[in-house]
Amino acid sequence: MDSAVSELEKMEVGEGADRKLLIAVDFGTTFSGVAWAQTRRPDVQTIVIQWPDSTSGGLEGISSDKVPTELRYDGADAKWGFQVDDFGPRHQWFKLDLDPSQSRGVSDLSRQYPDQHALPPGYNVSGEKLCTDYLTALRKHTEEVLKHKLPQSILKSTPIEYIITVPAVWSDIAQAKTRSCAEDAGMGKQLMIISEPEAAAIYALHAMDPHSIKIGDTFVLCDAGGGTVDLISYTVSALKPILQVEEAATGTGRLCGSTFLNRIFNKFLVDKLGLNEEWDEEVVEDAMKRFELVTKKAFRGTPGEEFVIPGWFCSFADTTSGLLTCSLVPGLADDPAQGVRRGKFRMSGAQVEQIFEPVVQEVVTLVRGQIAATNKSVKAVLLVGGFGQNAYLRETIRAAIDPSIEVMQPPNGWTAVVRGALMKGLSVMEPTTARVKVASRSARKHYGTERMTKYDAIKHSKRPNYWDAYDGEYKVNDMDWFIKKGDPVTEEKSFKRQYHKVWPVSEGHNKAVSQDLLMSEDRDSTGAPTYKDSGDVRYLARLTADLSCIPANDLAQKTGKDGRQYYSVHYDIEMTYYSAHTKYAMVYKNVKYDSVTVEYV
Repeated sequence: MDSAVSELEKMEVGEGADRKLLIAVDFGTTFSGVAWAQTRRPDVQTIVIQWPDSTSGGLEGISSDKVPTELRYDGADAKWGFQVDDFGPRHQWFKLDLDPSQSRGVSDLSRQYPDQHALPPGYNVSGEKLCTDYLTALRKHTEEVLKHKLPQSILKSTPIEYIITVPAVWSDIAQAKTRSCAEDAGMGKQLMIISEPEAAAIYALHAMDPHSIKIGDTFVLCDAGGGTVDLISYTVSALKPILQVEEAATGTGRLCGSTFLNRIFNKFLVDKLGLNEEWDEEVVEDAMKRFELVTKKAFRGTPGEEFVIPGWFCSFADTTSGLLTCSLVPGLADDPAQGVRRGKFRMSGAQVEQIFEPVVQEVVTLVRGQIAATNKSVKAVLLVGGFGQNAYLRETIRAAIDPSIEVMQPPNGWTAVVRGALMKGLSVMEPTTARVKVASRSARKHYGTERMTKYDAIKHSKRPNYWDAYDGEYKVNDMDWFIKKGDPVTEEKSFKRQYHKVWPVSEGHNKAVSQDLLMSEDRDSTGAPTYKDSGDVRYLARLTADLSCIPANDLAQKTGKDGRQYYSVHYDIEMTYYSAHTKYAMVYKNVKYDSVTVEYV
């Protein structure tokens, strides 16, 4: 696929240049979604539901709220989404290859139940290329759909801006790769990045009855999708003029989505029926489709449930005799010993429950952990995402937590992320349209820089020290953490930390002043390390102020304790925190230098 600049972006912008067309993309691990709206009509928000399939290739092939995040290459041609059929190798989960550092990238479930048809992300093509090619196809299709939804006059005169979502725990490298792939896919340089749990929370809380929400209420949001399950918690801090929430606990996530139900079911079928004389790939394909379309959605874990493979969901016609009514679907050879009769295999609710349990219990563990991490009384758990709409998951969570905590499934849960991302984007463009705002979040790591500190014989007894002629005292280097893990971080409001450097005038005019930004994940929560060479402190970014244009005579000079003249430069490090990224800048004499964007705090 080519990564040419979007055709619509090239269109000349005429009258109505203040109008914009926003397109939100929920780039998911297993499924992706798209929604769009015009800034002049923010109340009209539309989900893309038309997708090409393997036969039609047109706009109306498949109708679905989302499209599979899959690719298959046929020479130079690439099939994507519903164009990829169930046979043969295909690229899946390649989004996760953008951030291999995530510990959640490998789970017990992914080791035990690998997808037999999925190619690993690095197999003969990079993860970045896979993501770029997929996003290119998604963007081209979306813009083709818009040509049939909006008048050409509007499309020609309206700039398009894209919004893309990323996991809350995405690293700086992963976020930079995501942005680069989206830009190469033709989504423009003005790309807005929004964190997935924030987007989901904005929509889920907006969809709730406002009369049921009070200041101080805490909600745990569980975004259970096909590949990953992400959790985040928020506490309501204000109701008017709009609903405002603050992050109550840092986000968690793991690979334990509903795709693993398919994989466990596939293994169950092979173990149970693999020796059946009529067993072949066609039977497997039909059985997997029945499981995906019916069993996964219909299973509730209630007594008396029974399912037929191949075949549609069957319910008891007579609960006393246990007779079933269902249509005949030929496929398997009769084998009474294996429970196969008239070409059908009957699965009891207990067998389906065994398939669900390994996956559901991992989600339950995550939910319990998130509730405990809030250290607050939680009002409700909000389930969004495709898997989050499952009744058995809902009831299992409800039974596993404090009965005073409600378990709710907001409307449109499968598309909550893309709907919330569009709402967030519209509120940035038109603040009056904001309905829910995440006012602050909990810092996920320690962030700071190294500084010089006066030597203390007791506190620094084991550290090397040096003589500072300017201050006339011994010094040591230690860490100055301006953000500590767990600290509340205010949205979109910058704050400054002052530093200064001195050097002898005899050494001449320094052309630049630099400051390294450092971070510590502190995974064991032992506290922020005191020194750069202790704990897991690592380099994050370097800020540099170019002073070459400032005459030496304009630099402040001071006399040191040793009587020598020194240049003395005082500067600030300015930090601004956004939905899915942080910006740092060095400020000297009210001039901002070398602004850098780093990872989600």
